[in-house]
Amino acid sequence: MNDSTDSIHALVREHYAAAARAVARRADGPQPGGLPVLETGCCGTSEPPSAAFYGALELADLPEPAVLASLGCGNPVAVAELREGETVLDLGSGGGIDVLLSARRVGPRGRAIGLDMTDEMLELARRTAARTGASNVTFLRGTIEAIPLPDAAVDVVISNCVVNLAADKRAVFREIARVLRPGGRIGISDIVAADDLTAEERAERGDYAGCIAGALSFAEYEAGLREAGLDRIEIVATQAFGDGMHSAIVRAVKPA
Repeated sequence: MNDSTDSIHALVREHYAAAARAVARRADGPQPGGLPVLETGCCGTSEPPSAAFYGALELADLPEPAVLASLGCGNPVAVAELREGETVLDLGSGGGIDVLLSARRVGPRGRAIGLDMTDEMLELARRTAARTGASNVTFLRGTIEAIPLPDAAVDVVISNCVVNLAADKRAVFREIARVLRPGGRIGISDIVAADDLTAEERAERGDYAGCIAGALSFAEYEAGLREAGLDRIEIVATQAFGDGMHSAIVRAVKPA
């Protein structure tokens, strides 16, 4: 890791650590002076965007902290079309909402793994998972540029507005391809830039922690996935998010 990578990690880690601390305080009950304000997530709001991306039935039985800590830009669990018995890895799992939803989808014969580099988010996610009694859930500490799993360990990789935060996205794509089993797939929600926006123009529209400065263009995203050895790549814009920025769903498959 170089100094630039370390500084980006530190910026992102502190941003989401603050969000986790705010969620933990809200979950503990009324606070003097009112509830703490959540840090802004990828979607640029001060409140969790869960309701916009998840159905009421999905959220109904989840502990409140998991819902409050949902700071993504989509619903990768639905994008990935998870099946019973699969092993799924969530990159940048945060408060654990997508891990818990994945655990339901894959059932007791499957496994849902969350990976995050922020201790506060991991603590929040583990506490939340314990409240649900989920026995097929694991949370790991680490960066998405160096996934702490062996080769061909998972059937599906999901992520919710996190790849754009990575300091080295080519490394992320290589790691995704490495840990996927042959025939495995990805289902990612992310922020993607229009192809005609320069890196400088993206930086003008927002910072790294807000998911804008680090966003790849549609063409760059596809090229990175293809370079890593993934195939059947599909990147579809779902919502305009600022001038030239879009939330998008990303699908791809590791050739069998």
